[in-house]
Amino acid sequence: MQTLFVDDPEVGILIDQETSRLQHTINLIAAENQAPESILATQGSVFSMKAAEGYPDARFHAGCAHTDALERLAVKRCRELFGADHANVQPHSGVAANLSVYFAMLDIGDRVLSMKLSHGGHLSHGATASITSRCFDFSHYGVSPKTERIDYDAVASMAKERQPRMIVAGASSYPRLIDYARLADIAAGISATFMVDMAHIAGLVAAKVIPSPVPHADFVTFTTYKTLMGGRGGVVLCKHPYADRIDRSVFPGCQGTPSMNMIAAKAVCFQRAGKPAFRAIQRQTLSNARCLANELAAHGYHIVSDGTDSHIVLIDLRTKGLTGEKAENQLEAVGLIVNRNPIPNDRQRPHHASGLRLGTPAITARGMKEAEVKQIATWIDTVLNNQGRQQVLQEVANEIAALCERFPVVRTGTSQTDPDRP
Repeated sequence: MQTLFVDDPEVGILIDQETSRLQHTINLIAAENQAPESILATQGSVFSMKAAEGYPDARFHAGCAHTDALERLAVKRCRELFGADHANVQPHSGVAANLSVYFAMLDIGDRVLSMKLSHGGHLSHGATASITSRCFDFSHYGVSPKTERIDYDAVASMAKERQPRMIVAGASSYPRLIDYARLADIAAGISATFMVDMAHIAGLVAAKVIPSPVPHADFVTFTTYKTLMGGRGGVVLCKHPYADRIDRSVFPGCQGTPSMNMIAAKAVCFQRAGKPAFRAIQRQTLSNARCLANELAAHGYHIVSDGTDSHIVLIDLRTKGLTGEKAENQLEAVGLIVNRNPIPNDRQRPHHASGLRLGTPAITARGMKEAEVKQIATWIDTVLNNQGRQQVLQEVANEIAALCERFPVVRTGTSQTDPDRP
């Protein structure tokens, strides 16, 4: 990093500023986490320079002996971690992994049944703004208005009526466990394949603190940078009969040369995820999320689905007279980083939204536990109920700054502009 300040001090300063922001704020974004130095170093290794189109022993470039060994290691560790028949570690992202499954198994215009984005699904599961909706004919299931949980009877009825070739499960803001066995049965009953996108919960699954979709699904996709605490990138797991089709769909179907530095980071990530320390972090992540949901409920907030089984807490702000956008901005002003999020049957436009999505991975990675989570819930309530009262807000900001100093983040910056900066 020192050479960066010689070559490009402008970028070096931005890295230092982002490092400072991470240190001096509390990150409650469910899709983010704190990667260890080993992951950050691996991403910047010499593997970032290697072109290696193809797969081990079938490359389109010379000089791939170490590259082949690295990819085999990443695949081996991934398969062992999740108990999968086959793993492809080349996808550049979670969306790339999803597209690879779609194009491996579907023809243009084929029907797919997935969870509605506004009910907790993901953009790449056929949302109108996504290219997936232009390639395939998506229908969407959602949650019950009463329970705010997936209505499996409704899913079964829709599947029978629509006869999709694929059913997709997984979500970006659905806080409850999904009944994979039930959905697999529904898919089997109409001769459809079953895919699960576990991007958000892969770390919890790896640690075995929540059930795995791998035994039930034909395909499982995920990213490595959320609860898995790794670098950026995607993965596809599948059962043996689909292995060749998935590999051909990833390369040459959807991608060219893989990012070998990111595959190296994935290998490190999978090795770390099998250790007791990682499992302890995931258990605490769950405990912290449940604590956060309970504390906010005690402060009078409506928690969507009345709680959580994962790292996600989704708050319905309609009874508070706030939009998610306004609440997000108010909280960021004192150092609490969250994101606005639609809630089921939201009448607000997505940019405004009626909810907040909170997550506990990043604060847990910093070492925070229930005592800190309770204080964070109190701060959230204080900020949202005291807009315009600058003295109160400044007191909260000062308390947040003090807590951040007690729980440092990983040293990711150049530390050239300020030698005392973590």
